[in-house]
Amino acid sequence: MTAAPARTDRWLLRFPTRAAPTARLVCVPGAGCTAAMFHPWTALVPDDLAISVVQLPGRGARLREEPVTRMDPLADAVALALREGPALPTVLFGHSLGALLAFEVARRLVADPGNCALVALGVAAHKAPQLGSADIAPEETTPERLLAFVESLGGTPDSVLRDPRIRRMLLPVLRADFALDRTYRPFTGPPLPLPLYVSGGRTDPLVSAPEIEAWRDRTDAAFRLRWFPGDHFFVTGADSAALVADLAALLRTPN
Repeated sequence: MTAAPARTDRWLLRFPTRAAPTARLVCVPGAGCTAAMFHPWTALVPDDLAISVVQLPGRGARLREEPVTRMDPLADAVALALREGPALPTVLFGHSLGALLAFEVARRLVADPGNCALVALGVAAHKAPQLGSADIAPEETTPERLLAFVESLGGTPDSVLRDPRIRRMLLPVLRADFALDRTYRPFTGPPLPLPLYVSGGRTDPLVSAPEIEAWRDRTDAAFRLRWFPGDHFFVTGADSAALVADLAALLRTPN
């Protein structure tokens, strides 16, 4: 499916700030995840740093919309929403499949920034885009295999995966997200002229160290790689404050 012609303000959920924002961190959740995973970060950022989260069709407030299964229209829609937003210095951060989407959005904003003053890109828990997709075949996306896959990654309580109502909501989104990842063509174009911050979980069963380290080739600006304790969902773990501090520092570091 192509991206729905939703109003651009529907693509971003803006969490309240404790002071007038002077910069923003825009987060992109991974496969099957919603904006809620980043809400705890609001307690970890400076008072004047706004956190916005990309709201994808098929989840959260957009639950009744059909999920998008192709990268180009999805990245185009998110980039448009950011171009039309406030003219604040911005760091874009993506987790898991969201890292791939954030990279594609950053490419578009570099070419045509609009109001978006993108100063850096952060990615976590996904292999570099030149390496392609996770290559999960359609026959692997039966309900049983999808749920087993999610369980193997950690980060989702067993009680959630056993809830029939939640499973009915989750499975179509997961199928769409895996189709989005599977159909992504490896990117071999020029590197971004942006600082790139890459993070990974030391015990992530899905992404290897060489696949994370390969992000180095995707920038000709500053590059930093940091490993954290934890699995695929280390971004919500005990060291999330350190990760958030690193992302906030990108707004204060000269390019």
